[in-house]
Amino acid sequence: MDQSRQTSRRSFLRNALALSSMGLASRLDLVNLIATAEAQTAAAASSYKALVCVFMLGGNDGNNTIIPLDTAGYASYAAVRTAASGIQLPQASLLPIEPVNVGTPYGLHPSLGELQALFSAGKMAIVANVGTLTQPTTRAQYSAGIQPDALYSHADQQAQWQSAISTAESSTGWGGRIADQVAALNASSGFPVVTTLDGSVLFTAGVSGLPLAIPTSGGFAAQGYYGSAVENARLAALKQLLAQTSSNSLVTSFNAIGNQALSLSTTVNPVVTSSSPLVDPYFTTLTSNIAAQLHQVAKMIAARQTTGAVRQIFFVQIGSFDTHSNQLNEQQALFADLSPALNAFYQATVAAGAGSDVTTFTISDFNRTFQPSSGGGTDHAWGNHHFVIGDAVNGGNMYGAFPQLVLGGPTDAEVRGRWLPNFAVDQYGATLAKWFGVAPAAMSKVFPNLASFPSSDLGFMS
Repeated sequence: MDQSRQTSRRSFLRNALALSSMGLASRLDLVNLIATAEAQTAAAASSYKALVCVFMLGGNDGNNTIIPLDTAGYASYAAVRTAASGIQLPQASLLPIEPVNVGTPYGLHPSLGELQALFSAGKMAIVANVGTLTQPTTRAQYSAGIQPDALYSHADQQAQWQSAISTAESSTGWGGRIADQVAALNASSGFPVVTTLDGSVLFTAGVSGLPLAIPTSGGFAAQGYYGSAVENARLAALKQLLAQTSSNSLVTSFNAIGNQALSLSTTVNPVVTSSSPLVDPYFTTLTSNIAAQLHQVAKMIAARQTTGAVRQIFFVQIGSFDTHSNQLNEQQALFADLSPALNAFYQATVAAGAGSDVTTFTISDFNRTFQPSSGGGTDHAWGNHHFVIGDAVNGGNMYGAFPQLVLGGPTDAEVRGRWLPNFAVDQYGATLAKWFGVAPAAMSKVFPNLASFPSSDLGFMS
């Protein structure tokens, strides 16, 4: 088979045949199974680990997410993001934090109160000024053309953040490639390592594995295939059809995935459709879509003894952060959804006995320009700040050098406040992958360009 047909086949399988159980919806009633599994959760195996990727679609403005709170630092901020610009956050509105390893006060966006509490409790770290890079890059090198492909393009930077490859297109993401390396740990259960609540996305695509795609609401069982005699006969006919052999590789692959989806539905459907006494109380007052996604993830983690998974990677998404105008209101509303959802999820993992076994982290297209644009917004930029949450995180600290808030200064790639990243997404991801159990010898298979950077462990995981 030629390369173009191989690529087409992989794309078809990834996009059309992700384990969504063929549009499955709830018909099973296995509440007792879930109750039994949750009773066992507190004694879950200590070897279990999960990574939860929270993608902030559109490019979150990191410059209004974390702001220097000392007199000189805030003055530098206010000199560019003036009150007249329409995007200035008043100093008194910021939520103070003081990273232990820095000794300088910073302020979080006023809608991130729950994250302020997690940071102060040592359950969250900030990784400052991370971005897509081909190598450590100075301003002079950037001007000479050393930079990622299509640096300020949404589609390209979303793909590069999710693939950790910035010089060519990739058909796999670093979440999927991590899953390839640890898949053997789930071999006895046969449960997929990766689960997505956002359909088929590049981050979840591996070389040898496909993600499980579950709904934010509703069920994961074949609608119209369970219950009555007619429905049971329909299910038997479907199983017989999927058991047919074929010389067509696409048909063979579809049948294999269909059979696996049907098998998984008997495990997954009761998890996503039933109540979860361990985690539900933390989400009762939350109505946002990101909270609903994280609620489903929390239920899956609480039921880990039922699924038999030893390693799990989850992908959820919130958007849109593409704030070219009306940024103050739009970012405030997004953070008002995100902050309580992340806190509820963290508290739910603790209740499920997995606080040290689950690490949640954020990624986004890019930062936004420090210099405001007309209409109370900002344009596309580069290095950005991210959150990492969990009991295994060396929390209460800031990792990386916070950029100098000076237009055209030494950390500005140009003259608009597009920060030269201090760390590469490769290093950020590799630190998480190491904690997750990827062997040092296999790290280059997950992050092919990792050797271009001085460190593969940024130190924010214990």
